[in-house]
Amino acid sequence: MRYQGKVVIVTGAASGIGAATAVRLADEGAQVICADINEAGAQATSERLAAGESAHFALGFNGGDAASCRGMVAQAVERAGRIDMLCNIAGIMAWGPVGRFSEEDFDRVLRINLSSLYYLSKAALPHLLETKGNIVNMASAAGLVGIAYNAAYCASKAGVIAMTRSMAIEFAAAGVRINAICPTGVKTPMTGTLDWPDDMDPALLMRNSSKMGEMIDAEDVAASVAFLGSEDARQITGVALPVDGAQTAG
Repeated sequence: MRYQGKVVIVTGAASGIGAATAVRLADEGAQVICADINEAGAQATSERLAAGESAHFALGFNGGDAASCRGMVAQAVERAGRIDMLCNIAGIMAWGPVGRFSEEDFDRVLRINLSSLYYLSKAALPHLLETKGNIVNMASAAGLVGIAYNAAYCASKAGVIAMTRSMAIEFAAAGVRINAICPTGVKTPMTGTLDWPDDMDPALLMRNSSKMGEMIDAEDVAASVAFLGSEDARQITGVALPVDGAQTAG
């Protein structure tokens, strides 16, 4: 019960890694605020959580809109009274050859995967400074190594890693830890519905994949989030932790 008495915001909580993280942290005693653009999905996750003494609830927000991000954090603080941890997990993925990848899609991937984490972190940090809390950002192995047909996603996740390190240095002396996790491919609804153009070379994609076989489970990533956000990791800040089956090892 490492999170007993803690209040945690989990974005992207309607499904995938976000939902798995919400379940894991609630099982360890946290009061979890499930946040997602899919408010009905976030509510469904919230209703799955172990109740205990915690009053879990769901909030809708649009990660691509700074005002919506600020508003969600403000609502969370108003209802829960505090924030001890922010899990920035919401994100999108779009693949395609550079020549056919639109500028609009490129901007959207960076806005949802990178800018939204800045908006949310900026809004949450005044509260995390009060509680000596922490942030766990969801980056990707794609932010550590190049992956073909994935320029926008790679750029956004590399940005998450750089932003994590910068903020970790800035807030370390104040007692706020900020870390990132870099998973390989994860079995989630998002990866299960990807549209693969026929002219993409599978050999280029397989060059950067887990050396342990199939994609990993969302629960594997959630376990790493639970570790980095806990007192077990109290001396760890500014890391980009690969959970990738040796994808980035060489």
